[in-house]
Amino acid sequence: MNNWQSTFVWLADPANWVGPGGIPTRLGEHVVYTLVTLVLAAVIAIPIGLAIGHTGKGRAVAVQLSGALRALPTLGVVLLLALWFGLGLGPPLIAMVILALPPLLAGAYSGVESVDRATIDAARSIGMTGWQVLVKVELPLALPIIIGGLRSGCLQVIATWTVAAYLPLGGLGRFIYDGYAVQNYAEMLGASVLVIALALVADGVFAIVQRLVVPRGVVVGRASDVRARQSRKLAPTSQSTTAG
Repeated sequence: MNNWQSTFVWLADPANWVGPGGIPTRLGEHVVYTLVTLVLAAVIAIPIGLAIGHTGKGRAVAVQLSGALRALPTLGVVLLLALWFGLGLGPPLIAMVILALPPLLAGAYSGVESVDRATIDAARSIGMTGWQVLVKVELPLALPIIIGGLRSGCLQVIATWTVAAYLPLGGLGRFIYDGYAVQNYAEMLGASVLVIALALVADGVFAIVQRLVVPRGVVVGRASDVRARQSRKLAPTSQSTTAG
């Protein structure tokens, strides 16, 4: 039996689906940790990103800060914070929030910056205040890109919490460290499969949400719709040319 066959045998073993160390419990821990991380990172990054995109101030600092945070080694940050603050949920949660900030921050200010200036000028010309322009014009139009930032951050957080399981906190990464300790490659590969499956499901959910939040007027103006309208306009011309 090769490693892949052993992996699916491990996944199908009912003994691995019950108890405090079973797959449902570990999966639930991983999902909760990911959601808490995303909520905290969104509370910090999205308001700052919206302010940067709306005012145009601080963009250079945000870009450099995002690049610096992306370069941080995940496991090193987790272990450093654990040494400072001790074992527990706090150190890895702080590290995960720090690592989730760049995609959320970039998505927020990039989304607002991508709004057509003519649309903003039109909103101001009818008397909208700066706050109204941000809330009623820029934010709805930027929402797909903001969700894209959340989507990218979620995938990064799901993957990184696997590494953070080095600390005794549970999550799907616990299977990898426990399997490595006893050379149980089926358990390690099984945990990897579960992490990949969780990431794919999360990515699919965010892809659907990202599509649903596109404003109706923007949907009408999508490139595919424009091409379809152009094809319909060209069709009679082609037919008349062929007939001639």
